[in-house]
Amino acid sequence: MKDFPYTESKDTRSGFGAGLQELGRTNPNVVALCADLIGSLKMDAFIKDNPERFFQVGIAEANMMGLAAGLTIGGKIPFTGTFANFSTGRVYDQIRQSIAYSNKNVKICASHAGLTLGEDGATHQILEDVGMMKMLPHMTVINPCDYNQTKAATIAIADHQGPVYLRFGRPVVPNFTPADQEFKIGEGIVLNEGTDVSIFATGHLVWKAILAGKLLAEKGINAEIINIHTIKPLDARLILESARKTRCVVTAEEHQMNGGLGDSIAQLLAREEPLPLEMVAVNDSFGESGTPDQLMEKYGLNEAAIVAAVEKVIARRK
Repeated sequence: MKDFPYTESKDTRSGFGAGLQELGRTNPNVVALCADLIGSLKMDAFIKDNPERFFQVGIAEANMMGLAAGLTIGGKIPFTGTFANFSTGRVYDQIRQSIAYSNKNVKICASHAGLTLGEDGATHQILEDVGMMKMLPHMTVINPCDYNQTKAATIAIADHQGPVYLRFGRPVVPNFTPADQEFKIGEGIVLNEGTDVSIFATGHLVWKAILAGKLLAEKGINAEIINIHTIKPLDARLILESARKTRCVVTAEEHQMNGGLGDSIAQLLAREEPLPLEMVAVNDSFGESGTPDQLMEKYGLNEAAIVAAVEKVIARRK
């Protein structure tokens, strides 16, 4: 099992803030909008450098989406910022009608996604957002795994024409991907080559998959671990190539089992290469209040759950 050393843990939302600040220096068409959560979205540096390119809309998320759509008509590239719950569930109609339908060049940047929002509880811990957004025609859906990758993704989506949903989180996690990486939308990354099982992970679960890979190696199981940072468009070629080699698949994500990455990969395999598959995800449940670590353990979103899923899927392989 390949080693992934790191020197610090950082929150992915700060990666977004750093990427947005860089875009402020390099792309004069980038503008930012926020729904009264500047500090939580780490947008302070962009605002300090570019006060004339920032719009504080207050607690009016639906208006923010409409404003963002309108700004694209004048050639601007709007980056909206609020919690993932308010970026999707609260404003789905506005996103569908004003942004996705007409393929507006809006970047919907969503922090505090999933269970790891923590103590704020189920009303804020959206676990359905990926499913909601990937169903929209024209929408690209990205869920990076650490600070460096989130920064790179933030910069990359400014050059992508069309609406994007960029999902990131609140807790600090190991920052292990290269600082100078080139983020390629729609191209998964093989972190560890293996022959016994394919583990496809996204977001915070990528690091958990790496930890699981080390535990599996101790059991003599050689796992292929792939970072699927782009859920739509899905890297079908890479997924099928890996699955055909290992003949069994595990997916891991901080999202509902219904509608997430595992759902997309299951559809792909059902069409192209029916194989045993297990999903590590929240199983048709809302979250609750607790620390991120407590919640990830309770809802089975950790390395132990991935190891168990691998052992189960290998037993099913013919």
